[in-house]
Amino acid sequence: MKIVFLARWYPHKYDPMFGLFVQRHAEAAARYNDISVVYVHPDEQARSKYEIDRSTENGVDTIRIYYKKQGRLSSAWRYYQACRKGLRLAGKPDGIHVHVLTRMGFIAYLQKLFHKTPYLVTEHWSRYLPGNDFHGVLRRWVTRIVVRNAGMVTTVTENLAQAMQSHGLRNSHYVTLPNVVDLNLFHPLPHHNEIPEIIHISCFEDKSKNISGLLEALRLMKDKGTAFHATLIGEGMDLEAMKAKAATLQLEDCVEFTGLLQGQHLVDALASGDFLVLSSHYENMPVVILEALACGLPVVSTQVGGIAEIIDEQNGILVPKDDTQALAEAMARCCQTYPHYDPQQLRNRVMERYGYESVGKLLDQWYREVILQRYFS
Repeated sequence: MKIVFLARWYPHKYDPMFGLFVQRHAEAAARYNDISVVYVHPDEQARSKYEIDRSTENGVDTIRIYYKKQGRLSSAWRYYQACRKGLRLAGKPDGIHVHVLTRMGFIAYLQKLFHKTPYLVTEHWSRYLPGNDFHGVLRRWVTRIVVRNAGMVTTVTENLAQAMQSHGLRNSHYVTLPNVVDLNLFHPLPHHNEIPEIIHISCFEDKSKNISGLLEALRLMKDKGTAFHATLIGEGMDLEAMKAKAATLQLEDCVEFTGLLQGQHLVDALASGDFLVLSSHYENMPVVILEALACGLPVVSTQVGGIAEIIDEQNGILVPKDDTQALAEAMARCCQTYPHYDPQQLRNRVMERYGYESVGKLLDQWYREVILQRYFS
């Protein structure tokens, strides 16, 4: 079947990590179907109204359209026109798979309205969770229309599905879509650290990821005399502020910031650690948790979003959010207990559900269900 991904988030020339999990879903789906991705991005440096970048990436026909940003109304119109151009280039699909609401979902709704093309929605965004920013009368109204008319709504956690429905986003067919882990890339590596190696990976946005709270917890551990080294991987808007905070807390001797790591460099850094820690205020289902488990690392995390759907006493420790003392105690405990976890058992739980083959087969099944609805509804 010909399926077009309309992706609100996707890796692009200015950020190769943005929406990486959507790209992995496309690659999984492409194992069983003909997949094209349409992604649109504003670009103040564009030399013309629209710049089209089309390539085949890991079996996925990838169409990125950059449009020159110019005023709010003009930019909105160009965004819509860029999406139309992408759809024409992709060719007539049997179905559309929307990733991240709302604007791409509205375009899919119009395609169904005027061309009878069925669509399904996958939502990754945590904005529906308590304390986030799903507001605005028009946005909520349009989102409800889009969700109601979708052949299926998938979320990467049950927690997110419940949050969406609490906002009146009704659909008779909500299901959970696992994230994808490249099991050939992420796997255990033999290593031995003289002191426990703690790994943190994030986009360095402190509002959600609470890196400042993590640094404070590491300071508490240091004050208690716990030996450790922490490697913080990633880049983002608050990276420099977090470096400054680490210096203020006098953590330079035990905390290292690597910046952005990709591919084998990321795998080597992650798999060389002893456990992963996340300290987020809110989350959905971070792919890095699955990658850590695939590498045989237990996980210490705040109990937010859908994390409790994968982490339990068999593969890590959960702590309440915003509790720096509890986070410090959990990390200190894991510094002692991480050797007791069996890396292969941690990996096995990921292999059963989150590989390319299993997710690709699941998507193929759902595409057939949604497309057949067109003929029998």
